[in-house]
Amino acid sequence: MSASTQRGNIADALAVFGEVKEHEPLARHTSLRIGGPADYLVSPRTVRTIPGLLACARSLGIPVTILGNGTNLLVRDGGVEGMVLRLARCNSITAIGPDTLVAESGVPFPRLVRDAARRSLTGLEFAAGIPGTVGGAVRMNAGAHGGELANVLECIDMVTLHGDILTLPVERLGMGYRKSSFPEGVVMSAVFSLRPGDPQEIRKVTEANLEKRDRTQPVLTPNAGSFFKNPEGDYAARLIEEAGCKEWEEGDAVVSGRHANFIVNTGKASAHDVETLANRVRDRVMQKFGIELEREVRVIGREKKA
Repeated sequence: MSASTQRGNIADALAVFGEVKEHEPLARHTSLRIGGPADYLVSPRTVRTIPGLLACARSLGIPVTILGNGTNLLVRDGGVEGMVLRLARCNSITAIGPDTLVAESGVPFPRLVRDAARRSLTGLEFAAGIPGTVGGAVRMNAGAHGGELANVLECIDMVTLHGDILTLPVERLGMGYRKSSFPEGVVMSAVFSLRPGDPQEIRKVTEANLEKRDRTQPVLTPNAGSFFKNPEGDYAARLIEEAGCKEWEEGDAVVSGRHANFIVNTGKASAHDVETLANRVRDRVMQKFGIELEREVRVIGREKKA
């Protein structure tokens, strides 16, 4: 069997569960506008098809990578082997009772915040402006403005890469600062426990958080969000700025002049440019302060062949 025939057979098998694009450039699907091609980019039709899709990938012997909205992510220039699972179509929000929302993993987080506000439910105002999807936000315990997802999350439904379908309460998710610890797999949906609130106060806090984000972050230039985690008791942006790294460049990758913990793509930056720049920044902060910055942005994929 030729390689092209084998690829076609794999694509046909995956297409039973959703839309399949072969050799799809992931730069089209990441907030940094950077990334080589996915062997197979698959968008399942509904969350109900995800277990079957993962079973199909296992039977084909191809690896699986999860992609939400492509935020908080750097895809290397050589692309990603196997199947990249894009969850954009899994995007429903359902109310259960007066103060509980169930959101599928592909729901954009800003949309969930708006939906809660529209229902006069408080608890998610801290997340106004956080990009990405619910599934990604759960994985990294997304947070801002002194709040974090773990404070309002009740439980998740997920399917492991081995095919087990689990319902896990928040207590079993191992949530800490910008991290979680639960089995590898796909978050299918999450349940949020909120509280009735004053609509005007909810709107006031939400708008204030959005205004601060727009004023302090490079929201109009492609970026992946905060590149490094804040060290305990300090801020990565402060360390980077005081280390003299602000506006450092590597090709078209630049340390933002507006917020030093953002690396922006000012044109045609490669993943190699971004990684090289991030490593220079990390090394400089270590040299000056003796603090090793830990990446918040997830890096996936293959190096580009010379």
